[in-house]
Amino acid sequence: MSEAPRRLADPDAVAQAIIERLDGHIVLGLPLGLGKANHIANALYARAATDRGVSLRIFTALTLTPPKPSTLLEKRFLGPILERTLGGYPELAYAQALKAGGLPPNVEVDEFFLQAGVWLNDAEVQQSYISANYTHASRYLIDRGCNVVAQLVAMDERRGAYSLSCNTDITLELLKAKAEGRSAVLLAGQVNAELPYMPGPAELAPEAFAWMLESPEVEFPLPGPPKQPVSLVHYAMGFHVASLIPDGGTLEIGIGSMGHAVAHALIMRHRRPGRFAEILAALLPPDDRLERHTQPFEEGLYGATEMFVDAFLELYRAGILKREVDGAVLHAAFFLAPRDFYAALRDMPMEERAKFQMREVGFVNELFGPDHEQRVAGRKKARFVNNAMVATLMGSVASDGLQDGRVVSGVGGQYNFVAQAFALPEARSIMTLPASRTGREGPESNIRWSYGHTTIPRHLRDIVVTEYGVADLRGARDETVIAAMLNVADARFHDELVGQAKSAGKLPDSHRLPSHAADNRPEALAARLNAFQAAGDLPPFPFGGEMTPVEQALAPALQKIKAAAASKADLAALAWKGVTAGRTGSLTREALERLGLSRPRGIEERLYARLVRGALAGD
Repeated sequence: MSEAPRRLADPDAVAQAIIERLDGHIVLGLPLGLGKANHIANALYARAATDRGVSLRIFTALTLTPPKPSTLLEKRFLGPILERTLGGYPELAYAQALKAGGLPPNVEVDEFFLQAGVWLNDAEVQQSYISANYTHASRYLIDRGCNVVAQLVAMDERRGAYSLSCNTDITLELLKAKAEGRSAVLLAGQVNAELPYMPGPAELAPEAFAWMLESPEVEFPLPGPPKQPVSLVHYAMGFHVASLIPDGGTLEIGIGSMGHAVAHALIMRHRRPGRFAEILAALLPPDDRLERHTQPFEEGLYGATEMFVDAFLELYRAGILKREVDGAVLHAAFFLAPRDFYAALRDMPMEERAKFQMREVGFVNELFGPDHEQRVAGRKKARFVNNAMVATLMGSVASDGLQDGRVVSGVGGQYNFVAQAFALPEARSIMTLPASRTGREGPESNIRWSYGHTTIPRHLRDIVVTEYGVADLRGARDETVIAAMLNVADARFHDELVGQAKSAGKLPDSHRLPSHAADNRPEALAARLNAFQAAGDLPPFPFGGEMTPVEQALAPALQKIKAAAASKADLAALAWKGVTAGRTGSLTREALERLGLSRPRGIEERLYARLVRGALAGD
């Protein structure tokens, strides 16, 4: 007979109950990202750290660790912003131990998705990383004998139920395995009043939990990664992508400024189609023959996405995300977003909130299941938009690791959505990546002849979008693929790339790039978009943000300083520009005041003040 959970107010008491129930052998599953029950996890870690008789193995993903600004400029700029967006979030003790040098011998941590770039130089984390598709994570947890999951939950006393809210992803699959006798996992919940109660499949009866931690003492503000400014490069890609999405279709997009660029472009297409077409025309090469969509949305879009990002909420508000499938305009497996996103969901009437259904990860990332035909029918004309780090001229993509094998983040669901794009009728996979980046020694091409790591192999090449255009690669011969990738590559690297392709015999000696490809340069792109930016069509924060107007102006300026820091000559030039910038305007004065540099003291502060003035002076 099922029992209600044992309700406790002390995380140490929950940890003790778990240890006693499982005889000190804990295989702990912690949800990806937001859904971790931090206080329960920390209490278990504290017991294991002081009692070698307790064995603790943690299986998780995307452990959130607040960034630690290093330079004086970063500390002064980011400190107040981090307090507004991440302040009050209790750090996870196992992550702190890893950063401090290592875990106790009786504690192990395995992650299948890392916070981007945070653990690049941590050997212990790199060695324990598990490369896995998101859809396989629950299988690996079952194989490892996961016996308890500690999850943050929302509570609705009126309904007498709890909601898995932000992380239905793997927990629902583990509970299904338990019901089928394939797992003996126990569920420990921690109530958080700020977590939106998501109705529908995310709801669980009290008896699904063995323990429930409920106390004002363990409530904490949800972490909300701050919105990032959208660059002109991302806007160029966003408008290209928006023109490839048909009305009545299905959409998947990812986190960050790229998702905001796509959403902003789609909203402009819907509300101001003439202006959308004008901006798109400024970006299109003269020989563009792709089918482009520039009309407003009548039927609207349906979202089938691993991650419910705030950009989807903006599309819903704009009347674009409105095509319903099984009563929902969106199905997702988890969410993690700025704090205003959580507030918007909490404030939404429950019947409206029910249109955003949180499901198990296998539902959104896969087509297989007893409802296979319904999934296929619902995901018509799908466009799966994902970010990449590097692409090769042959069409393979690296999205999660460096050439030397170190992991930046993880595969997550990217492969699953690419596979869906090939399995579904009329579906396409769209990979976005800037054509170049600024490395330690200056500009580097993100399009290479070859690369030491692959996330998506070349036999699954489909559409690649850079700021310079769209390369349609599906079903094309290698020569055509290479030519298409060259056409969207940065012109500064054309000669080297062409030479490598010809030396390998994959491109004929007679091949010549079209004349317009010579304009694939940052300054030429800026010239095409500057007027639209000046008119307010391409704002750095299209959906607002946590930053004040002064901070919004400072963000791209500080990015410019960071880019210049890769070259002593560029840094010196920017500092000199700050000296010769002339009279300081009100914005610059406010910016310097915000950074505590209006009256600089010492060499370091004077240098930073000059760099800030130079970065804000414009070109």
